[in-house]
Parts: sequence; C-alpha cells; structure tokens
Amino acid sequence: MGISFEERLNALSYQIRGAAMEVYNQLGPGLLESIYEKALIAELRLRNIDVKSQVPIQVVYKGNVVSNDLRIDLLIDDTIIVELKSVEELNPLHYKQIRTYLKLTNKPLGWLINFNEDDFAHGMIKVPNRYFSSF
Repeated sequence: MGISFEERLNALSYQIRGAAMEVYNQLGPGLLESIYEKALIAELRLRNIDVKSQVPIQVVYKGNVVSNDLRIDLLIDDTIIVELKSVEELNPLHYKQIRTYLKLTNKPLGWLINFNEDDFAHGMIKVPNRYFSSF
C-alpha cells in the first residue's frame, strides 16, 4: 500500500526544510532573495525533487480572470508553495501573502522561508491552507 497524502506532505516538508538548511549553511544570511531562490532550486533538484519557479497564479473573480501577475516563488511537486524572503523580520503581510496564494491555488501547504535570520530554524514557517479542499 502507498503512502497517504499527509505522509507525502510530511516527507516533502522534511526535504524542503533540509534543502533550505543546506542552502543557509552554505551561503549564510544577507544575500538577495533571488540568489537563495536559485540555490534552493539547485539543492532541491540535487535531491530529485520536482520544483518550478516563478509560477504564475491566475486570479479569478466571479468567473472572470482579473490577473495573471502574481508569481509563486517555488512550487514543489505541484503540491507545496514555498515563498522566499530575505528580510530583517517577517511581518504580517508576508503571512497574508502566502495564505492568499494557498487559497487562490488550492494547494494544501506552504512554507514561508526567511534566509535573513540569525537563527535559521525560526526563519522557516509551515503554513497550512485552512481553505484546502481535495477534489
């Protein structure tokens, strides 16, 4: 019997955290977000994890497409959204952003990762989608 959906999410989350820690340990804090994005993509691919970057989000309002301008930093295995930051401190807007991305895409889980933390463990925040519904 195969693994459950929840077990798959947990296994992917474990890999994402490990890959992000490796990038942080190699590069340290203080670089541009775009550098961390490229490094994390490389690390995930080294681990044979499917990753897409700058994935457009279609915003639909009452049946009408009103925007294609939003972009997900990383989409892992077409399941988990990773939003990357390199900021002094995460603020409420960052949390709102990833929660909205999760809602708009109906993905079950997101990770908000801030590479500009002295204690990197505090810079990785798991964000479940409270609106998620399986098909």
